[in-house]
Amino acid sequence: MADHGEVEYATATGNDYAEHEGTYRFFLRAVKWSVTVVVLILIGMAIFLT
Repeated sequence: MADHGEVEYATATGNDYAEHEGTYRFFLRAVKWSVTVVVLILIGMAIFLT
């Protein structure tokens, strides 16, 4: 069999868990507001286009 050598793993230094949580909270807020805007547009279309 071929000799593949030693496996190297790239690891980041430190744990930036706080930044991860902040990004996730931003994502959830963006999704919430996007869904709200789409629902309002659909309600407006149902009222004014029928």
